[in-house]
Amino acid sequence: MDLKIKDKIIVVSGGARGIGAGITKILAQEGALPVIIGKDEVDNKAFVDKMASLGLKVDSFTADLSHPAPCKQVIEAIVEKYGTLHGIVNNAGVNDNIGLQYGNYGGFVASYHKNVVHYYLLVQNALPELIKNEGVILNISSKVAETGQGDTSGYAAANGARNALTREWAVELLKYNIRVNALIISECLTPLYESWIDTFEKPEEKLKTITDRIPLGKRMTTVDEIGNSAAFLLSPLSSHTTGQLIHVDGGYVHLDRAIK
Repeated sequence: MDLKIKDKIIVVSGGARGIGAGITKILAQEGALPVIIGKDEVDNKAFVDKMASLGLKVDSFTADLSHPAPCKQVIEAIVEKYGTLHGIVNNAGVNDNIGLQYGNYGGFVASYHKNVVHYYLLVQNALPELIKNEGVILNISSKVAETGQGDTSGYAAANGARNALTREWAVELLKYNIRVNALIISECLTPLYESWIDTFEKPEEKLKTITDRIPLGKRMTTVDEIGNSAAFLLSPLSSHTTGQLIHVDGGYVHLDRAIK
């Protein structure tokens, strides 16, 4: 299927690892030019080189998005290099375990900056080009905003904000024909997730207790499945979809856990 995104400049924050890398790879395979933003220059280059070895074109810019100034500077640099941009995927973030009982003000505010403030700032700075091109915004969010997780107030609140901003921006930007959607992720097997599983005494048993709760196929979602959904939502083929929170999670959030 031709998604009609060939040569489109699509920014992907946190695009060198995990879910972001999965999205970036699929976009490149579909002929878009993904431009990743990440804070680790070595990781960025390694991923760009890996994609090049597969015959895929990806570019990267290095910036620490937990601070406001780099959010503006990196978008300006991308537009200066390419002349425009057509879409943006807000993905960068970290589940930083800033809880309620043992958390603090500084940690909570820092969690917001790591997980949602840059969503706002990147889009705000990219908005002139998005308006010009009737572009697309895709926010990556987490089930934690809906299900809770425990001991992660900062991350949960930030994901609630991601969901709210998706609906708010969809309304505000209707007049520009800019579509805004979110993908809600539940249990996705990324390198970071695998590292967490490996901290348990019996990692294979721990992983099975999780996958047994995922209704469709009793397995984790793959980054390619996230990438495929993202590419569709960023393409003109989803031209009448906006303001949606789409769960790519094998039914984890909404289907009855009693299903056998």
